[in-house]
Amino acid sequence: MRLYHTTMRDREDISFEESIFDDWSGSSRLESPIPHGAFWLVACGAGLLVIVVLARFLVLSFVYGQLYAARSVANADKRFTVPAYRGVITDRFGEQLVKNVPSFTASIDTIELYRRSRSSESRAALLGKVAAILTLSVADVRASVEASDMENTARTVLARDVTVTQAIELRALTDDAVIVEDDYKRAYADPFVFSHIVGYAKGVDFTNTIEGKTGLEAEYDLLLRGTDGVRIAYRDARGNILQEKRMQEARAGETLITTIDAGFQRYFYARFKEGLASLGKTAGTGIAMNPKTGEILALVSFPSFNNNAPADYLTASHNPLFNRAISGVYSPGSTVKPLVALAALHEHLVTPAFTVYSPGYLELPNPYNPDKSNRFLDWRPQGLVNMQSALARSSNVYFYVVGGGCTAVTCNGVGRSKGLGIDKLNEYWRLFGLNQKTGIDMPSEAVGFLPNPAEKEKRSGQPWRIGDTYNVAIGQGDLQVTPIRLLTFFASLANKGRAIKPHFLLSSAPPTVTQDYSSWTDELATVRQGVRDVVAKPYGTANALYDLPYKTSGKTGSAQIQNNAKTNAFFMGYGPSDDPQLTVLILVEDAKTGSLNAVPIGRDVMKWYYENRM
Repeated sequence: MRLYHTTMRDREDISFEESIFDDWSGSSRLESPIPHGAFWLVACGAGLLVIVVLARFLVLSFVYGQLYAARSVANADKRFTVPAYRGVITDRFGEQLVKNVPSFTASIDTIELYRRSRSSESRAALLGKVAAILTLSVADVRASVEASDMENTARTVLARDVTVTQAIELRALTDDAVIVEDDYKRAYADPFVFSHIVGYAKGVDFTNTIEGKTGLEAEYDLLLRGTDGVRIAYRDARGNILQEKRMQEARAGETLITTIDAGFQRYFYARFKEGLASLGKTAGTGIAMNPKTGEILALVSFPSFNNNAPADYLTASHNPLFNRAISGVYSPGSTVKPLVALAALHEHLVTPAFTVYSPGYLELPNPYNPDKSNRFLDWRPQGLVNMQSALARSSNVYFYVVGGGCTAVTCNGVGRSKGLGIDKLNEYWRLFGLNQKTGIDMPSEAVGFLPNPAEKEKRSGQPWRIGDTYNVAIGQGDLQVTPIRLLTFFASLANKGRAIKPHFLLSSAPPTVTQDYSSWTDELATVRQGVRDVVAKPYGTANALYDLPYKTSGKTGSAQIQNNAKTNAFFMGYGPSDDPQLTVLILVEDAKTGSLNAVPIGRDVMKWYYENRM
């Protein structure tokens, strides 16, 4: 390309400024071609911009299309949610344990609040007025509005259970951003009495949804919720309502009919509370169940709470919201002895006539110090006992021998005996489901713990010893079960070897069998007679039930905890012994013994049920 230079000599009309600028430039090139890369850069940038715009268009059209279409309609048409009434919960006879009572809910419509015509000062003033009426802080109201998900909802719920006076004052503001709707709240009958069964429900933040949090309210939340309705208000361009129409009717939730006997539950609660007060104690649990059907007739857990105001108990001592019957795990004490007896008989390890002499202890030589021996105590001298009398007397020495074995020396001269041993005990604990949930229809069911040599050595660095087997054979040591699991086992004994899944929902469906050892006829006959003798024999640990108007069977237990500093007292019973209709568990925490502290409560509960229901 040729370059042409123009000078003053060539052209006489060039200005003085042009000549100066030419000199300053110091270059003789006047024109040059634009590099091809610049065109590519511009083209790529333009293409990228087109792709971004197209992608955004597709997202808005297909991903958020319905949302923004609804939002545009909402600018002209105002939609209101008509909350569905939550289903009621009743006892087995139809008595309502929870119902819905009229109330109001206050909300902020964020679309109306943030309209362009509204200044930030007017928004702040409105929120201040709303906060004052609802007795909330302005900061909390503002935070609730700002935290709401305005992409998916145009409404922020500020308060439920608004009083009539507050509703009138809010409506008097005559502001479309302030919404007061007819609503309802859950009202629980006999708070404290049914709280651990029914539980409670509360509203979900920023929505008008009520959600079950504990108990049956949580377990059957979807069944109880129902379906909300929709009401639409058609407006003109100025926001004036022209017409209202129901687009979808609200459908109430299902009625939940439970297995609970409300009258029995009230008595059970009052008697248990009285029993704790007489002992100066505060914690424990009780369950009553039909052993043939698995229906839970009553359940109490102490301390209890007012499920009409659960927030008041979130930081209370002794954890009132904790359901000890379902979520608690405890050493079962002597209540596990019928299980050990069944296992020993089924293994043909002993016969019902096998006897052990108990002077009040079992003495074990100390391999590390021959001059001293280890003594494993009975709770009192029992003399010569066989299987049935050992159950009736709750002899520890007998079950040390059956569970862990002994020699002629340690068996107090009765000869050599092989015990079940820890591995076989674990096998039968699992067979009877002690390491599993019962599957009861209640949230937060816990699982027990089955000790074994490998776990102990890993945890403590200590080997498993014969003394550990002795302890777990009588329900002490590290063995732990839930009360509902323990009662399910005892109910299977009452039901002649068939364990039924416990449940709260009343149903006509056949009961669910979870374990079946009904073919163990001889073993069952021996153990069932043993737990009958617990009540029937003068030396039985639950002989206080003997004067009941029907035959009953039972088993007591005392579990030492916290290095023997405290004792949990158990009683389990069923009746009538030959055709059981009721199985009961009583647990008093930090008590003395089952026969002294738990049996009187169990006796009165079983008597009430006989007199009023049988």
